[in-house]
Amino acid sequence: MPLLPFQELPYTDPGSPDLRSPFRFLLWTGRKQKWMIGAGVVFGVIWMLSQALLWTAVGAAVDHGLEEKNFGAVARWGLLVVLLGVVQGVSGAIRHQFAVTNWLRGTFRSIQLVGRHLSTVTTAATEAIPVGDIVGTVAMDAMRVGGAFDVIPRFIGAVVSWLVVSAILLTTSVKLGLLVLIGVPVLASLTRPLMRPLHERQRAQREVSGKLAALGSDTVAGLRILRGVGGEDVFLSNYVAMSRQVEQAGVEVSKPQSALESGQILLPAILTAVVTYVGANDVMNGNLQAGQLVAFFGYATFLTTPLRTVIEFVIAGTRAIVGARKVLAILAVPPPQNNRDVTRAWPTHAPTLSDPDTGIEIRRGVLYGLVTETTAEAAMICDRLGRFTESNALIGTVPLADVALEEVRTNIVVSEIEPHLFSGSLRDELDPHGVRSEAEIYSALTTASAMDVLDASSDGLATIIEERGRSFSGGQRQRLTLARALLMDPEFLLLVEPTSAVDTHTEGRIARELRDARVGGTTVIATSSPLLLEKVDEVIVVRAGRVVDHGSHEQLLLTNAWYRQLIVRGDE
Repeated sequence: MPLLPFQELPYTDPGSPDLRSPFRFLLWTGRKQKWMIGAGVVFGVIWMLSQALLWTAVGAAVDHGLEEKNFGAVARWGLLVVLLGVVQGVSGAIRHQFAVTNWLRGTFRSIQLVGRHLSTVTTAATEAIPVGDIVGTVAMDAMRVGGAFDVIPRFIGAVVSWLVVSAILLTTSVKLGLLVLIGVPVLASLTRPLMRPLHERQRAQREVSGKLAALGSDTVAGLRILRGVGGEDVFLSNYVAMSRQVEQAGVEVSKPQSALESGQILLPAILTAVVTYVGANDVMNGNLQAGQLVAFFGYATFLTTPLRTVIEFVIAGTRAIVGARKVLAILAVPPPQNNRDVTRAWPTHAPTLSDPDTGIEIRRGVLYGLVTETTAEAAMICDRLGRFTESNALIGTVPLADVALEEVRTNIVVSEIEPHLFSGSLRDELDPHGVRSEAEIYSALTTASAMDVLDASSDGLATIIEERGRSFSGGQRQRLTLARALLMDPEFLLLVEPTSAVDTHTEGRIARELRDARVGGTTVIATSSPLLLEKVDEVIVVRAGRVVDHGSHEQLLLTNAWYRQLIVRGDE
């Protein structure tokens, strides 16, 4: 049962981070959850001190109770031992919950910052950083950042308890007190030479792990193509070679890390041996009582915990800096200039959407066909008209780059040739904003000739779609994507090869339905399909990056030899 009040994650707003350095980023993240860290520190200190003071009570029970045969004193000190044990158990449980909470908050904040930034910079992120590195940052590095806030309260508790125990030892035996007070930091400093190689090797391991993840995702994405050209063996050998590099990097990391973790046992054992030896001599010389020696044994054993915690803090801090550096690498990717923060409203009565770079001019209320030499060129033009890349596109006489991006996304929808589906219910996939009625959804599915997908699903619109729509064929994904675009009902709908993955009969049905579905709207269909082109009002022909002709499909077939050759070739 949780002892802390529940707070829903993720955050409504993760905040604006300090990007000047990994350390500053960690400091900023810590400040954002300072009260939770502070509470964790309080219970961390109580937890550590209750362990330390336990031995004070045990030693007093021996000296004041057993040696003096005062059973009342034994009972009182024994009760205090029990009470300290209870305090230790309760504070330890609460401290652990604060530790997990701080870890989750630091992790989620980092993940949200990355996710928010990716939604702003879009494809600029994957152009600058491999996809595998981005996935690794969310899956691993964010957790490393959060891990720092897990160990901080225990680290502070370790420092406080070390000071308290040292003070107790000093009041009992100056020699033993100084031994502990000086010995712990000296022993801890012996781990410092391992910090730099550990840091560098962790960073190297993270780099090759990101490359391996990128290679894996690229291989999976192109698996069908690889099978078609017989390239599986080549990519398998590449993956095996990269895996071995990751394995070797892990071995290199393990060397300084294993030395540090071994130090968690060896160094406290050395301190325990020295304190025990000196304390035993003092008892034999009459400078210490038997109970004090028992307490010293306990202190020597207890001091292994603060020292181990300090070493754990060093390891976690090193990992957090490596993770924060990866997070900052993504957050440092600048957004495209076309995503700059502008607030100009959408020009409602602008008569045209145009691209001066090519000479394309799209009038409202017209169904266009766009024919280019390659699909890639058509996609580039639609991206410019949709403000997904830098362009001089105009809405009326207003530069599209001067209009608020949210307004552009609402009024211009670009449906790419590669369908993108996400996990969730079919209804949420088709109507992510939840504003369409069931009848409207069915109508869009009918227009996209996708009712067969719904009919084959026993749960109808409640059917759960797997990630990337893996359970659907390429044609089904494409038709569902078309239905989703139609349900957006934008002023300008730009479709890039919306029927490239369907058969001729299905394409014919879509061509007939699409015209009626978009009455009153403006639609551009980038395609070389005659079934679609014969249904449009006007075809725009682009060659070598410029508009070279326009007219009806039938007219262009008769008057433009290049157009006729391209369309006939595409129909063969």
